[in-house]
Amino acid sequence: MDNIQHIILDDTLSRVVEPQFSGYICHAYCHGGSCTFMRNGNEHRMEAGDCLIIPRRGDLVENLHKSSDFSVSVIYVTQEFIEVSTPQSNYGIPGHLSLFHNPIMRLTPEMQQRCAANFEVIRLRLSQPQHNFYHEVLANAVQAMILDFFDFHAVLYGADKITSQYRQIMEQFLNMLDQGDYLTNREIGYYADKLCITPKYLSEVAKKVSGMSANYWINRYTALDISRRLRDRSLSFTDISDMYGFSSLSHFNRYVKKNLGATPTDFRE
Repeated sequence: MDNIQHIILDDTLSRVVEPQFSGYICHAYCHGGSCTFMRNGNEHRMEAGDCLIIPRRGDLVENLHKSSDFSVSVIYVTQEFIEVSTPQSNYGIPGHLSLFHNPIMRLTPEMQQRCAANFEVIRLRLSQPQHNFYHEVLANAVQAMILDFFDFHAVLYGADKITSQYRQIMEQFLNMLDQGDYLTNREIGYYADKLCITPKYLSEVAKKVSGMSANYWINRYTALDISRRLRDRSLSFTDISDMYGFSSLSHFNRYVKKNLGATPTDFRE
């Protein structure tokens, strides 16, 4: 692996919105107090004993407010290191889809103990660069944390019954969306071509895995990103339209009206 800092520890959520963390997955455990924030158009509240996982694109987090006694441990892990550490059982897709809508898991007392312990083990392993197998023990510590997250999700939301083929296709599809391909590619054929499958098959997979069509996910990512940029009054509607490769401002206006329920002007006001 390269010299990128693949794991970063923090004791605040404030930096999750910073651009340098856009390639990291944020894992947080709340020790006390509470915080609220907006993500994907929904308000969320994190309290003591809760676990928070934000898979990249932390810049979509808005209006973060913390209580005076809010205490949190945060571990940022790059997507690259997560892929190295993720076990073959790969329960990740159901969790990814659930966390898109609600990034918080309300843990039982026993789960809280495991989560806090995993965070402490990773902290300990990071402090031991002299270990002859430093990378391996660190990867094992991250893998243990991931396996526990899979277990938490399976217990709280039900076990994964998705086939490995469907899971792999959906994971690759969502990864393209996470990386921002929707900025200039909003046709299902683009993603199907990249995955070497037909648009019909991609739609079938998305529906089976998530209950939503592939077009739903493309438009969901796009609309949420556009809504965030519309709140930035330093950007003109033409600027935003150009960012997403719309053929004209009128096309952009129609897209916003259809997917956000209001014209850009009305949405901004």
